[in-house]
Amino acid sequence: MKIGILSRNPQLYSTRRLAEAAELRGHEVFVIDTLKCYMNISPANPSIHYQGENLEGFDAIIPRIGASITFYGAAVVRQFEMMGVYSLNESVAINRSRDKLRSLQLLSRKGIGLPTTGFAHSVKDTGDLIKMVGGAPLVVKLLEGTQGIGVVLVETRKAAESLIEAFRGLDANILVQQFIKEADGADIRCFVVGGKVVAAMMRQSKEGEFRSNLHRGGTASLVRITPAERATAVRAAKVMGLNVAGVDLMRSGKGPLVLEVNSSPGLQGIENATGKDVAGMIIEFIEKNAKYGKTRTKGKG
Repeated sequence: MKIGILSRNPQLYSTRRLAEAAELRGHEVFVIDTLKCYMNISPANPSIHYQGENLEGFDAIIPRIGASITFYGAAVVRQFEMMGVYSLNESVAINRSRDKLRSLQLLSRKGIGLPTTGFAHSVKDTGDLIKMVGGAPLVVKLLEGTQGIGVVLVETRKAAESLIEAFRGLDANILVQQFIKEADGADIRCFVVGGKVVAAMMRQSKEGEFRSNLHRGGTASLVRITPAERATAVRAAKVMGLNVAGVDLMRSGKGPLVLEVNSSPGLQGIENATGKDVAGMIIEFIEKNAKYGKTRTKGKG
């Protein structure tokens, strides 16, 4: 097979591992810088060009789209879909997962467990918004934040009111979310491939920090997940429409709660913590499922 990996940096661990895994299985692999692609949007013959050449003959693409380039990255994936190329994660699903508010609304509609979450535009009812999520302490999240950036734990009601008003004064879109004390600064990353949890790790925040992201100094270890956690992760990925997803869960007294569904989950932490060849599992999934024109949305939406 001829496989394209859409990634801005061929040296990133995840990109290298996917390329190595594909080559080990006899495939032809090309790492393509997403932002250097340009498109011919034609009804008769849609195409993508890269470094002066027409990108033709690809059987599948693996989108590794960073949050900062979601708009353009999804457009490139959509163009490949219009050309009949199989995409591991489709453009519509990527956009769904990147819109934090939309993703939470979709998960909520399907009855999947979530921390109580509030969203508002006006600051006039900040007090009621805080009350709605259970009061302080609470978590304030920027909608555009990634890797734990723009996530703040607020200890008191007064501090929460000041922070929410400050963010809204900057015209920033924020979520106000219930703080799950019993999680004790830990969450679980479930790696879903093709409707199955193939690996799971627990991420623990460093001392004095409540965010468990590895980029924030958190540590990762192998974890045994419960049937309920496994089922929740699989359902969350399915709701987003993602074939490959990193589903972040938190353990609570009410059962597993979904924090986020990531459409480009990193491989380094999960492979190091579990010792599993997750990259190889992804390539194996592509081998079994990649077919010309096999795109549920056909680039629509």
